[in-house]
Amino acid sequence: MSGIYLHIPFCKQACSYCDFYFVTRQNQRSAFVDALLQEIRSYRGTDFTNEPVRTIYFGGGTPSLLKPAQIESILSAIRRTFSVEAEEITLEMNPDDVSAGYLADLKKAGINRASMGVQTFQPELLKFMNRAHSRQEALRCLELLSGTGFDSFTVDLIYGNPGQSMDQLSEDLDLLLDFDPPHVSAYSLTVEPKTRLGKQVELGRITPPEDDTVAEHFELINERLSAEDIHRYEVSNYSRPGAEAVHNSNYWRHENYLGFGPGAHSFWWDEQPCRWKNASDLGAYLQGTGGENDREQLTMNQLAEERIMMGLRTREGLSIRMLNDMYNYRLNKAQKDYLNRQEQKNMLQFGEKIRLTNKGILLADAITLDLLTLHEKSEQNTDPA
Repeated sequence: MSGIYLHIPFCKQACSYCDFYFVTRQNQRSAFVDALLQEIRSYRGTDFTNEPVRTIYFGGGTPSLLKPAQIESILSAIRRTFSVEAEEITLEMNPDDVSAGYLADLKKAGINRASMGVQTFQPELLKFMNRAHSRQEALRCLELLSGTGFDSFTVDLIYGNPGQSMDQLSEDLDLLLDFDPPHVSAYSLTVEPKTRLGKQVELGRITPPEDDTVAEHFELINERLSAEDIHRYEVSNYSRPGAEAVHNSNYWRHENYLGFGPGAHSFWWDEQPCRWKNASDLGAYLQGTGGENDREQLTMNQLAEERIMMGLRTREGLSIRMLNDMYNYRLNKAQKDYLNRQEQKNMLQFGEKIRLTNKGILLADAITLDLLTLHEKSEQNTDPA
């Protein structure tokens, strides 16, 4: 099994751009941990425990709002329920929650990788995002990470913000690189419809930057990180050699994983692969009624399309043989002709694998859509109906 994901739904306040499931009330944290332990233990004796767990990931929400003792109890329940051979145990954290003592206690509890949500060092952008931390807290937290023995950590940045200048982004990169991060996740700001940001954009109060500006931000990040031997291995993820995130990489390869907590997703290969999620409802979760729902049986064609989408986002690229062998998916003539044309435009390399170039990665979604559409059209043309 690739791993276990734990959704910790608590946040101090709502970031303007976030559409993940979270709650801002804090008085139910202890009850939540009890319910989470119960959900984990409910898997004892099931077929899901036959495969060793390779990675564990605390996401959210804000997992760093939990006490180290609570995190330790969660990991203990996992070890007693599953066969754990974890090479990577990650916890997402916000700078305002972190102290030297907290980090030391996390290491004792078993956390060996930290994911720090900095997003930016610019005070005005932090205010725009409605982040709970300050520039000073972010810098202090990175100093603590560097000095407390967390050899494996990642830092999140967000670019493509309204009004964000190249100079601001360049300063963010300067400050970050001073701490010699082994891994960086850099996300282009996405406007989600049900968020505070989405409503402001809909009302015309905020105008997102032009695509050309976002592309310039992306290129600056690529150039600056690559110059420091931190290379892109997925659209939004950069690492030094050997520091790639194992947990997320396994998602992209359709390996088995289980999700615990409200709103968490799971995926499992069986006679017919399936995906399911827990209800995004803390109240129901605490009452024991917020378990698995929305179970979806997946066809090989659906999985192949997902794998194409995910594979084209990665440096590794997409293996043609793997598509054939694992999903029984074969490229048709129209798709091959399209890929040859895109190769001539320096958008990708097409051979045993399909790999997007730095130029093509900016259009990864459009290229993926074109490929899938050409396959659908071919299927429709051969349908005897």
